[in-house]
Amino acid sequence: VQLQASGGGSVQAGGSLRLSCTHSGFTVHDYAIGWFRQAPGKEREGVSSISMSDGSTYYIDSVKGRFAISSDNAKNTVYLQIDSLKLEDTATYYCAAVIGWITPETFFGRDIDYWGQGTQVTVSS
Repeated sequence: VQLQASGGGSVQAGGSLRLSCTHSGFTVHDYAIGWFRQAPGKEREGVSSISMSDGSTYYIDSVKGRFAISSDNAKNTVYLQIDSLKLEDTATYYCAAVIGWITPETFFGRDIDYWGQGTQVTVSS
């Protein structure tokens, strides 16, 4: 299994970005993909996840209304649309996968099976 994150960049506060996590190699239908972020000097934080089994999604409270996770199964890609970017969204964003039928709200409490590399998001004022 491989996960490839992309789409990061430098944007001004209030702008938008769409991150992509292109995945390959899954041999099962039940798995979930989530996005983590890690800002300099801070612990890694899970922000959003999606069940590839049923499409259900989860967001942490601080990103609700601004982040939107979605999946294009034909392209084997999970997207994280980030709108109204804030300075505190500056971080390296990682996608990750957990195998099995899980509810997305439990994703960040589980052991991660696969990690992608990070993509940097920098928000400036």
